[in-house]
Amino acid sequence: MRRLNRYVARSVVGAVAMVLLVLVALDAISALIDEMGEVEGDYTILEVLIYVGLTLPTRIYEQIPFSALVGCLWGLGSLAGSSELVVMRAAGISIARITWTVIKPVLWFIALGLALGEYVTPLTDQIAESRRALAQGEKEALQSRRGLWSREGNEFMHFNAVLPNGVLFGVTRYGFDEQGRLQSSSFIKRATYQGGGVWLEEEGRVTDLSGSDISTSTFATRRWRTDISPSLLNVLVLPPEALSIQRLYSYATYLGQQGLDSDEYWLAFWQKLLQPLATVSLVLVAISFIFGPLREVTMGYRVFSGVVVGIVFRTSQDLLGPSSLVFGFSPLLAVAVPIGICMLIGVILLRRTL
Repeated sequence: MRRLNRYVARSVVGAVAMVLLVLVALDAISALIDEMGEVEGDYTILEVLIYVGLTLPTRIYEQIPFSALVGCLWGLGSLAGSSELVVMRAAGISIARITWTVIKPVLWFIALGLALGEYVTPLTDQIAESRRALAQGEKEALQSRRGLWSREGNEFMHFNAVLPNGVLFGVTRYGFDEQGRLQSSSFIKRATYQGGGVWLEEEGRVTDLSGSDISTSTFATRRWRTDISPSLLNVLVLPPEALSIQRLYSYATYLGQQGLDSDEYWLAFWQKLLQPLATVSLVLVAISFIFGPLREVTMGYRVFSGVVVGIVFRTSQDLLGPSSLVFGFSPLLAVAVPIGICMLIGVILLRRTL
């Protein structure tokens, strides 16, 4: 029995890995083509390759559920096409046993996804975005197409690049009075966190607009005291879906305690937390298709069916997620409903084959 489990596991793992490799490669090629239009100045083809390379962990993480679906259809379909599943059933092995044999190797891909999403992708995505911003030049806020905006009191700030180690590049600060009139503008090439709410600004230019005349001055270094910390910027600089589960929970809870809207972060939290369950539900559908309606069709038809199911599943999540933010129902419900429906379909189809 152990030998049979290893044989089925090899078939499934090989198929899932191959599908994952193809999907990630296509996604990376598409990203390369998109980024080629941004090549300018220091943002060379080499920097484009580095950027796409740094975002590969995120692409792998995003493609794991879809790869598990199509890969299981492919791997089990090949066993069904050679009548090996029929032999297993004739030998007295139950469908439930085969289902568990298929799910076990998929759990390794789920564990890989959790590890990437929690510990790797937040860091690599931030480094990738920072490198791209630096390569495209240190520009003031109104000239930059990317970066992060933040506000503290009557001051608005824009950062071209935020590095994970507490270093900022291209910092633009606009100071306003109580009547909303612009009083000062400054641009700093680099700011380094010193601890205790203090940043050291380097190579800055300050424009004073508070008086009747406009004056401009420069400085080599200057201390900047603010409540903005590197840990806060590391959360704000990335979109919610790129953050780890732990950071999403902490920041969503903080926003709720401050009376601010946190639904976008809760949506991303539930999507990442329930992704393993989503992958298992898609695998159940794949197994049920092999033992049910797709038992005697061609391999191409099985793969096509898996692609259709994956697209429908992804589209339903993409529609329900933003809808929960617009119409105000629970983000958990928006994430759980497609997973529940998918799992229910898989269980019902499997029960019909028993």
